[in-house]
Amino acid sequence: MKVEQIYTGCLAQGAYYIESNGEAAIIDPLREVRPYLEKAEKDNAHIKYVLETHFHADFVSGHVDLAKASGATIVFGPNAKTTYDAYIAKDGEELKVGDVRIKVLHTPGHTMESTTYLLIDEDGKDYALFSGDTLFIGDVGRPDLAAKSDLTQEQLAGHLYDSLRNKIMTFAEDVIIFPAHGAGSACGKNMSKETSDTLGNQKKTNYALRADMTKDEFIKEVTDGLTPPPSYFPLNVKMNKEGYDNIESVLEQGLQALSPEAFEAAANEKGALVLDTRSPETFAAGFIPNSINIGIDGNFAPWVGTLIPDIKQQILLVTDEGREEEVVTRLARVGYDYTIGYLNGGLDAWKAGGKEVDTITSISAEAFANHFEQDNAIKVVDVRKPGEFQAEHVETAQSAPLDYLNEYLAELPKEETMFLHCAGGYRSMIAASILKARGFENLVNVEGGFKAIAATSVPKTAFVCPSTLKS
Repeated sequence: MKVEQIYTGCLAQGAYYIESNGEAAIIDPLREVRPYLEKAEKDNAHIKYVLETHFHADFVSGHVDLAKASGATIVFGPNAKTTYDAYIAKDGEELKVGDVRIKVLHTPGHTMESTTYLLIDEDGKDYALFSGDTLFIGDVGRPDLAAKSDLTQEQLAGHLYDSLRNKIMTFAEDVIIFPAHGAGSACGKNMSKETSDTLGNQKKTNYALRADMTKDEFIKEVTDGLTPPPSYFPLNVKMNKEGYDNIESVLEQGLQALSPEAFEAAANEKGALVLDTRSPETFAAGFIPNSINIGIDGNFAPWVGTLIPDIKQQILLVTDEGREEEVVTRLARVGYDYTIGYLNGGLDAWKAGGKEVDTITSISAEAFANHFEQDNAIKVVDVRKPGEFQAEHVETAQSAPLDYLNEYLAELPKEETMFLHCAGGYRSMIAASILKARGFENLVNVEGGFKAIAATSVPKTAFVCPSTLKS
């Protein structure tokens, strides 16, 4: 028996490859399926099943393409309804893969079709639980993504409580937990950086598995502090339910090398968004006017999904040389299939053609501290999340979280110089590029973000909850 976790850090996502005696099962595969096919070929194994723990919201699964390429059967748990061929397994049903068995455990709560798969080894021993978004390391799945008019997030949380107590927590403490996500995913609140653990250790350390926790306490804690999910989540669910274009056709369309003239014409005539995926520092030094910077080496796909609301938006790319296919692939992972080409030769080719280039001023935290010392009334805009801002921030800063930047545009002065920062510089450059495209010209990005600012003399403060103040 072979069990391999295939973890993709940029999505904080875990897919799984299980092989036994010439048969294989893949759990929650990513959109690009060739790596799974190659693994099976190397092991001289036939992929028998593609197992889906639920309809994923944060990425487009590769289940449809993988089944077509391998002849495997797509398997969902109870309550799942698809428009393509899939086997809807019963709760408690066992699927044979070589000399091992995989037991289907219906664990509703994150969504109503959520299913955990129990791997039983050759000796009949319970080996691992592939828990999807039902149980994470240090957390559980958020119960609001499937909330509808007839099913509230509190009701879903109640189902999740029952699933954890009546199904998952009944297994031996040495059973391994393999979740679908780790730290950085928007599918939970407090996930660990670890990507697997034993059930016994999770019972000791995971707040949601406390033995003395009542259902009401669980519902309150799991639903407390949930922020709205990214707008692309429902669109990814729809694609995972109904199918999608083949990844190869998406790549073929997106990997068209365009001359500066053809690139400019496509931007003007088709209304395509120019997405620049170079590093914030490189972008600031020169970029195509009105382009948006979301660096490929940061939390790329989730920010694309958060900030580009139309999943069918046509996209033109400016990338580092040689990374074009990587960018198109990572866009497709979250359902952005309408990339229509990239700038051949990059910004150098654009400038060589005599075309206009814009810039954004960036300064060090020390230079920012000097500006602040000379005039503490300068406009400081903090684009970190509310929790980060409340923990500690520049004393006079205005909070304008990047997730909701468009809602703050009316509050931000176009005439006044604004000093933007986030935690480390990645998000603030995204914000600067968006503001620049909206007509804000007087922008200064603080390199290194709050981490660097914290080491300077700039006055800082924290939000204090009124209940903690002494009378």
